[in-house]
Amino acid sequence: MNATAPLLVSGLGALAPDYSGILCDVWGVLHNGVTAFPDAHGALQRFREEAGGAVILITNAPRPAAPIHDQLAGFGVTRAAYDDVVTSGDVTRHLLIENLDRKVVHMGPERDMPLYEGLDIALTGDDAAELISCTGLIDDERETPDDYRDRLTRLAARGLPMICANPDIVVERGERLIWCAGALARLYEDLGGTVTILGKPHKPIYSAALARLQDIQGAAFDRNRVLAIGDGLPTDIRGAVSQDLDVLFITAGIHAADFGPSEAPDEALIRRRLAEEGLSARAAVPRLRW
Repeated sequence: MNATAPLLVSGLGALAPDYSGILCDVWGVLHNGVTAFPDAHGALQRFREEAGGAVILITNAPRPAAPIHDQLAGFGVTRAAYDDVVTSGDVTRHLLIENLDRKVVHMGPERDMPLYEGLDIALTGDDAAELISCTGLIDDERETPDDYRDRLTRLAARGLPMICANPDIVVERGERLIWCAGALARLYEDLGGTVTILGKPHKPIYSAALARLQDIQGAAFDRNRVLAIGDGLPTDIRGAVSQDLDVLFITAGIHAADFGPSEAPDEALIRRRLAEEGLSARAAVPRLRW
């Protein structure tokens, strides 16, 4: 991050000539869990069609990529905006395959059950379980992590390891913040449990996304021309920085309240927060737009 160059830019179009590939976050950047942001997916579509770039959506959704395409379409995100999706669920499945000999208890909502489709895995209850697969709260509209404290205390006392399929602590759903699997994983660690956390900011999901980008772009692939776009400092931004990727920080997402008016953020506050977190960004914009 150049301390003298302006951090806030007009939009993706100001950066597009420097990049041939994008890894873009989904929730908080392309939609808010209720509806899509048209300017955001419009910007990605222009990057693909006008700049000739490729776009991989990279999300901490704890399900395989296939149902995510349908979910995005339901929100109004056009398929022309991206080439493919890589999810935390995808990388979680690879780890579950390495543990097919263990009985697994699923901790999360019914909608996340596609995570196990096609896997010869024994799903069981708490008492017989040897491994926890955590995708979130069962009823994230009403429950909080503290509702799981007693259950997690019992499981931690038995020494069961947990695989966390979604590192997010919270996400926005419309105007509300919703607890995610990362909050349960954090509580489980506090209770003495052992947790393997997949998805952003950890390396496996970036390795999978970059590999998919290389498949699309071919032998001439140059990761120095890859831009990561996201709104979450502990996930999107930290993950991209740890992989030495340039970052476009979306400031009106989950951290909007920290930077002043959401559509006119204070650049000094953004720089200060990035410095406090030990992070950097090539540029910032309130909402993804061209």
